Amino acid sequence: MNLHQQTTVLTGAASGIGKALAHKLAGRGCHLALVDRDAAGLAATAAEVAAQGLRISQHVLDLTDGEGIRSLPAAVLEVHPQVTLLVNNAGVAVGGTFEQVSEADFDWLMSINFGAVVKLTRAFLPVLRASGQPARIINVSSLFGLVSPPGQAAYSASKFAVRGFSNALRQELRGSNVGVTVVHPGGVATAIATNARVAASVPPDEVARHRRQMERLLRMPPEQAAETVVRGIERDRARVLVGGDAKFGALLERLMPVGHWAMLEKLIAAASR
Repeated sequence: MNLHQQTTVLTGAASGIGKALAHKLAGRGCHLALVDRDAAGLAATAAEVAAQGLRISQHVLDLTDGEGIRSLPAAVLEVHPQVTLLVNNAGVAVGGTFEQVSEADFDWLMSINFGAVVKLTRAFLPVLRASGQPARIINVSSLFGLVSPPGQAAYSASKFAVRGFSNALRQELRGSNVGVTVVHPGGVATAIATNARVAASVPPDEVARHRRQMERLLRMPPEQAAETVVRGIERDRARVLVGGDAKFGALLERLMPVGHWAMLEKLIAAASR
């Protein structure tokens, strides 16, 4: 896909990988409909990527708002004549084991990480079909949509759901003008761990230890991750593994579908020292 003069709807655009994707897409001449609940961060991203000849629109939206998602295509089409790319990038995290995480927090995470992906796809698929051009849905899963670590039951469940949904949808849309890409980033240096909700029953020292560990593992610059994703889009990739850790995790899970975590745990402990 040649991204010049295409139009992308991009969620989670105020920070992290989303902000970096906005820069990479704009750099290729892609018009952008930027979506995030953080109005100030969204405005900053829009100002940074603004360039002559590009249409940049901002849409402040909490992705737990189903009605807001349903009305988003109309708002986007008021500014952009058509849409050819949907990037479902926004995501949140909750710290704690399954028994520690409340039902409300588990459901909140699932509603954003998976439910919003489904709702946005349902809302924009007719728009993508109607473009009459090669179009694509890009759903951001995770390394934890390939392997399932303890303490990440909610997050991993949501990212495995994104993976399964994307793979099935790709087969259903085969032969149409709409392709599907699923992205599995590894350790990208974003604020997702710092901003994660933490179950009230998790001891503070355990929270601090986990965050320190995650900070040491989240090393790849978002700009590097975004470039990998954009190149995958340009090459019509069905799956994009971002980083050596994601590639290694995918291989290890395939070779050791049940016992892979014991080995990964040792490698993570070594890398965290």
